[in-house]
Amino acid sequence: MVSLSPPVCDFGWSAPDFALPGVDGRTHSLASCRGPAGLLVMFICNHCPYVKAILPRLLRDCRELAGLGVGSVALMANDPADYPEDSWEAMQRIAVEQDFPFPYLLDASQDVARAYGAVCTPDFFGFNRDLKLQYRGRLDASGRQPAPSDARRELFEAMAQVARSGEGPRDQTASIGCSIKWRPSAP
Repeated sequence: MVSLSPPVCDFGWSAPDFALPGVDGRTHSLASCRGPAGLLVMFICNHCPYVKAILPRLLRDCRELAGLGVGSVALMANDPADYPEDSWEAMQRIAVEQDFPFPYLLDASQDVARAYGAVCTPDFFGFNRDLKLQYRGRLDASGRQPAPSDARRELFEAMAQVARSGEGPRDQTASIGCSIKWRPSAP
């Protein structure tokens, strides 16, 4: 397992569009997922210990962000060949068991992950109402283990700021996680 950190935020970068199947049986796009104040695009998976460590707080934060007008969507781009826990059926199961408050989409071709420059799970892309990138940081100080309960809610605070002002904080700490499991023909 390789642990990676994504690059720093490329402020103003435009969100690439997508049309991907969700575990809810519907096809979702950038337009269908965005909220009036912004959009949080997350690359996650089921097996990653970094995602498992933050999942309860991530779900809480996405529910609260929805109340601020920020939509959220999670994409799973891993090749499940070596990680059966990331299969379509497992995606459907975890979304129901954890009551995901956002669409959970399969990027089977990995084209969307490449378009976003996703590096790891979790990898967060926070966009303002104009779908311009304003946050590419971590959820909080968690690593493979959950952060203390009083840890600063970095992603939530940043996206609340984006919802209010359209701009993200200039000081951001990159997320850390497991590398995306690219198909053999992918980079």
